[in-house]
Amino acid sequence: MIQLELINEGNLSAPAQVEFEKWLKQVAESLNTEGEVCIKIIDVSESQYLNHTYRGKDKPTNVLSFPTEIPAFVESRHLGDLAICGPVVEQEAQEQNKPLSHHWAHMTVHGMLHLLGFDHIEDDEATEMESLEAAVLQQLSIANPYSEF
Repeated sequence: MIQLELINEGNLSAPAQVEFEKWLKQVAESLNTEGEVCIKIIDVSESQYLNHTYRGKDKPTNVLSFPTEIPAFVESRHLGDLAICGPVVEQEAQEQNKPLSHHWAHMTVHGMLHLLGFDHIEDDEATEMESLEAAVLQQLSIANPYSEF
């Protein structure tokens, strides 16, 4: 089971909490995992600040993942936090001619996989992660975001 805390202090345009829960639950079921996740919907300036501070990239980005770093002797179900930039997600969906809800789902699934230790730095890692994303999204009746249209 996945528990979600959704924070949207700026009242930015974003899907309802039930949608995020559905997307996270699909990842958890696919990978037989459970835990707690916090998602914060952020604006462009906060995205740029976080991306610069934690990744050294001075530009906004769609989703940032912050896996929990808790010592093994501390009992916790918290998997980590996601910061999703609503305006960037909306812009990308429009540029890529994708339904907005599908791109929100993709960014949520993508971020959740990062929280679970998946990455896409190396080609073999990217192939594995993209395959997992496509499989989870397919279970949600969402087209593979990496296929050419």
